[in-house]
Amino acid sequence: MTGEQQYGRIIRGYENVGSKGIKVMTGNVNKVDPDNRKVYVAESTFGNKVGEVSYDYLVLAPGIVFDGSDIVGYDKWWWKNTNVYDPGKVNVLKSKLWSDNEGSVVIYAPKAPYRCAPAPTETAMLAHTVLSNRGVRGKFNIVHIDANDKTQPPFIMDVLKQTYEKAGIQLATNQELSEIGEDYVVTKSGEKYKYTVLALLEPNRAPKFVEEAGLGKGFIDVRSPQDLRHPKYDDILSAGDAAKLPFPKNQEIAFESAMFASNKIMEMEGLTEKLPVQYAFVGWAYMGNLEGKLESWSLQFQLDLTVQPPKPTKDPQLKRDYTLQKDRWEQAYLEKLFGYKAV
Repeated sequence: MTGEQQYGRIIRGYENVGSKGIKVMTGNVNKVDPDNRKVYVAESTFGNKVGEVSYDYLVLAPGIVFDGSDIVGYDKWWWKNTNVYDPGKVNVLKSKLWSDNEGSVVIYAPKAPYRCAPAPTETAMLAHTVLSNRGVRGKFNIVHIDANDKTQPPFIMDVLKQTYEKAGIQLATNQELSEIGEDYVVTKSGEKYKYTVLALLEPNRAPKFVEEAGLGKGFIDVRSPQDLRHPKYDDILSAGDAAKLPFPKNQEIAFESAMFASNKIMEMEGLTEKLPVQYAFVGWAYMGNLEGKLESWSLQFQLDLTVQPPKPTKDPQLKRDYTLQKDRWEQAYLEKLFGYKAV
């Protein structure tokens, strides 16, 4: 939104995956038949004639679906919504923030869990940064409505609240959205908020084929965070955002769960090799720039999920260097996953 990042640096393809002899098939899964070990995939625009695929092991990592169907008026006014979770929508959000001269920006976070816990906060702070940079911040209200009692992740809310107060951002917690109109939203408690720019994150769930196959409701059932097999099927495992894990839904948890799934498959194949993996991570939340400079600062936090209760830590000082650290981490991860650097 601020122009500090470009798509070309964060988009990768599967070229190197193919060069390793791994077959990549593109299409939309519309059915899983776990009893007969089959997956049904619709034909794609790439011309892949896939249809029916048999498997020995099935690792389900379909990500999540954004589902606003329970919000009254969503079916009519969905097109008014933008957010930072889709390239098309974030382009619209960016365009509005850089062109509108007055109004009200409403950001909404649904009940957890949802993908990327601090993203609604990041949206609010980056909106503040852009509008301040343009010199029109005083003509806008920015409101963050959150269905949870605390913004996510909860242990950074104290720093967030202080930063919001400095930025003049209104925060309303425990306010679950129930209705969307042409220029307003309403919460279940009856609060009404007007908007000219709406950045609403819909509730998250696994794709419908998961529930239709009896593999879970809402998210895919697993035996435990380390044993990602389905409770009923030894040959079906889940990883990533769609897995019903008691953790935040973020990139590192997704990657770590994939490695746990790989370990379990190797174990079932009688192999003793194991990938070293544990659920623990360092994260950064973009906090924009209170002065409106297009140089975002970030908050660094850590969450060790190997102990119970989980052990969170954070540095309450926002730093420009943390934003640069996050960028270096991101680029290294993408190179590791896809096999090449950005041009």
